[in-house]
Parts: sequence; C-alpha cells; structure tokens
Amino acid sequence: MKNVKNNELSDRRAASEGAKVSLLNAYRAAKTAAEPAKMARHAERMAIVAAREERRVERERLKHDERVRAETQAAEQRATAESQALAETEAREGAEKARISRVIKDEAERKAERDRRYANRKARQA
Repeated sequence: MKNVKNNELSDRRAASEGAKVSLLNAYRAAKTAAEPAKMARHAERMAIVAAREERRVERERLKHDERVRAETQAAEQRATAESQALAETEAREGAEKARISRVIKDEAERKAERDRRYANRKARQA
C-alpha cells in the first residue's frame, strides 16, 4: 500500500502555504533572537575600528615626531659642520697671516742685519 491518503490539490497548496508561513515565522523569530548578538558584534567591530584608528593616529604622530627630530638633528649637524668649517678657515687664514708676518719680520731682521754689516764695513773702510 503506497500512499493511502488522497491529497487533493487544495490540500497540497494549503500544506505548502502553511510550511512557507512557518518558515517565515521561524526566520523572523531567529532574526529577532539574533538581534542582540548582532548589535554586540557591531559594537565590537566599531570598538576595533576605533582602536585601529587610534593606533594609526599614534603611528602618524610618532612618525611626525621622528621626522621633526631628524630634521632638527640634521639642521644642528649642518650648523655645527658650517661653524667648524668657518673656524678651520679662520684658523688657516690666521696661521697663514702669522706665517706671512713671521716671514716679513724675518726678512726685515735679515735686511737690518745686512744693512748693519754694510754700515760696519763702510765704517771700517773709511
């Protein structure tokens, strides 16, 4: 005996309609039951996004601070190098001027000594 029940088209339609309604009600019930969990997940995601944004801002601030520090340090190094170069140039020029003045002084002393000898020789000859 196969299917003893005799289902008419209207019975099958009613059964199908009832199944659809029960599925729709079950879906709505599950959706409303999952709403707090959905809201909690959404809040958690928003907290994660906010924390991620805070970390990004902090990284950007640290990068900016590091860049400013590096630029300041580079400027200080340039200034130090320039002042050292200027000091070396002034020292070289000072040493050159001192050497020139010593040469001139030595030349004047030699000339004075030569003139003295010449004067003594002329005095002896006369």
